[in-house]
Amino acid sequence: MRPVYLRAGALTMLVAAAWWMPADPAPPAAGALRWYKGNLHAHTVNSDGDSTPAQVIQWYREHGYHFLVLSDHNYLTETGALQKVYGARERFTLIPGEEVTNTHEHKEIHVNAYGLREEVPPQQGATVLDVLQKSIDAIRRAGGLASVNHPNYTWALSSRELKAATGYRLFEVFNGSWSVGNRGGGGRESHEEMWDAVLASGRRLYGIAVDDAHDFQAYGKALPYPPTLPGTGWIHVRAPELTPAAILSALEAGDFYASTGAQIEDVRATSRELALRIKPVRDNRYRTFFIGRGGRVLASSEDLTPVYRFEGDEGYVRARVEASTGGNAWVQPVFVHR
Repeated sequence: MRPVYLRAGALTMLVAAAWWMPADPAPPAAGALRWYKGNLHAHTVNSDGDSTPAQVIQWYREHGYHFLVLSDHNYLTETGALQKVYGARERFTLIPGEEVTNTHEHKEIHVNAYGLREEVPPQQGATVLDVLQKSIDAIRRAGGLASVNHPNYTWALSSRELKAATGYRLFEVFNGSWSVGNRGGGGRESHEEMWDAVLASGRRLYGIAVDDAHDFQAYGKALPYPPTLPGTGWIHVRAPELTPAAILSALEAGDFYASTGAQIEDVRATSRELALRIKPVRDNRYRTFFIGRGGRVLASSEDLTPVYRFEGDEGYVRARVEASTGGNAWVQPVFVHR
């Protein structure tokens, strides 16, 4: 084994035991880390959703989520009163958010903002990259954490813009809207291909999954378009407590994984390896792909405890877990150097 030097976010460096958290857990011991399930992208009647903030919050709270961002277009929903009604210690919390939204030459550039102090107006720019960068900068000035949304929506962004933009750490590797081309096609990069291109350039970038829900009242109704439903993409954050500050800190550090169905109980990295522990659900089968520089598949495993041992020349290593039911989980990248 060649000597390996490792740089990673908090998720892959923590070696303390983690466990799967039920929907309504007992408070953790002081200092303990646990997983919290949340959605970072949902809409209400304050922009183009079909439900009130209270109705949206109720849906997520009743379906086992622990935190939620109401991310209406160019509108910061006040969460103080809602938190008093729906928030509960170690049960559920709200994080202030907004989807900073603008269009340049028929291309939609949307950037989510988490933990804002104040509303951010839509930003103007001379190019797509200019609008993107100004949106990120405005979010940071307002005290928020920026996440680039659905790059392939209206085919607005590519890895070129994602590599050129600065000041953000998150992007949507999966978005549940019918109008988002997560997988690319027709000569356009998939979101995962963009992710690998940015990582290969040496930039640290973490992938989130969201449902981008708009249609909470759509079940059983005929609509002129496919509904964008809740519950299609989410993240599990590992943190010492369920507070907005702890969740935002873990997001910035990469201490989370993204999912559309596959569940992970533990993620661990040492100077020698990246190891996962997958939570089996009934008779599902799983395959884990370990991915390195440029999207190259380094290894695959069908074990519930897959392990990849570093060689030292991978550049970075991330993992994608695929369940037989079709759900995925994405583990954040670990940077590896000889």
